Amino acid sequence: MRLSAHYNKTIIVIAISVLLTGAVIYYFAINYIARTQLDRDLTEEIDEVLDYVKLNHQLPRQVDFDEDVTVFTKTDLKYLPRRFFDTVYINPKGKKSEAGRAVSGLIYLKDGNYKVAITISREDTEYLVQIIAAITLLLMVCLLLILFLTNRYILKGLWRPFYDTLYAIKAFNVSDNRNLDLKPNKVDEFSELNTSVHTMSTRVKNDFQNLKQFTENASHEMLTPLAVITSKLDTLIQDETIKPELYDQINDIYAATSKLSRLNQSLLLLVKIENNLIDDVEWIDLNILISEKIKLFNDLISAKHINITEKLEPKKVWVSKHLIDILLNNLFSNAIRHNVYHGELIIKLTAEKLSFQNSGSDKLLNGETIFERFHKGNKSEGAGLGLAIVKNICSIYKWHIYYGYLNSLHAFQIVFPGDRDSL
Repeated sequence: MRLSAHYNKTIIVIAISVLLTGAVIYYFAINYIARTQLDRDLTEEIDEVLDYVKLNHQLPRQVDFDEDVTVFTKTDLKYLPRRFFDTVYINPKGKKSEAGRAVSGLIYLKDGNYKVAITISREDTEYLVQIIAAITLLLMVCLLLILFLTNRYILKGLWRPFYDTLYAIKAFNVSDNRNLDLKPNKVDEFSELNTSVHTMSTRVKNDFQNLKQFTENASHEMLTPLAVITSKLDTLIQDETIKPELYDQINDIYAATSKLSRLNQSLLLLVKIENNLIDDVEWIDLNILISEKIKLFNDLISAKHINITEKLEPKKVWVSKHLIDILLNNLFSNAIRHNVYHGELIIKLTAEKLSFQNSGSDKLLNGETIFERFHKGNKSEGAGLGLAIVKNICSIYKWHIYYGYLNSLHAFQIVFPGDRDSL
């Protein structure tokens, strides 16, 4: 969930809670005020009755009370405190029952005491309270709507610089010569963020360039002495006067030097792949390229008497020709080197996936470590970088590579993401 959504959710929950609490308090406050006003009116009414009795020494008639309902009941009580209470009001005109408010008290006359009860309608007051409550509810809904629209559109504009910076960071490529393009902003926090990100990107680019230069220089400097050593070893091997035991040692040195040269080239290639320094992409007919590779590796396949089966469907991919060539070389080399004599090699290509299945050891390999650098079997003579290079190449093009063991065959399967790379 986005930060703006969290903020909107928090603001709306708080606003609703505050408004509902305020509405309840407001409703009871209005009710209290309305009831107090009714009690004040009833107090005036009963005071007028008492003044009338005191002045005229008789009870007033009902016609003297407008729409108020006044009831006099003779009683033997000597004392009755004044009391206000809710009751039912019978409208004299419409003869209908309504909510009412009443007051009761005691009147003293010569012929005895009377209990007086004056009842007035509170329908108008309740109607007013309902109108006020409806208006308050409408204002709450309008306020919430305004808050929602404000948070959705105004805050979205306020957060636009943040998303611009985030987009620039996602598009940032450490190997690109262009600097990180960040728009200036008037908000101090976003401006400080842009400054920090720009400083960090500059430092990362400088570190990358230094590391790249060091790697290239080191690789180049290593190649020269390796070439000299190889050349000298070639000369020594061709010398017929060398003793047989010394000849075997020279061959061991020659093999180690060749391995070191291949390791140097593989590591340099990994650095280039991981930093996306190879971008000569084009449409490649993968089925045709695999057929050519089969012919190229035919001598090695025949040397082990491997039975090869190919099922290739047309498939075009948008890749670097250099990288796809390396990927296929490593897959073929891996399937042949770790195969057995008179073994099987099955190559399948469809629009969705490419798979290499080969016979070999009868044990399932560790699928989690097999693609790590320098991971190799006990009998492997390679540098342990082939499958790591394959995985890195697949990562560049968002392909997924899997290892499995089924029917005594080791299988490496590359799954293409849908058909978006296909024509």
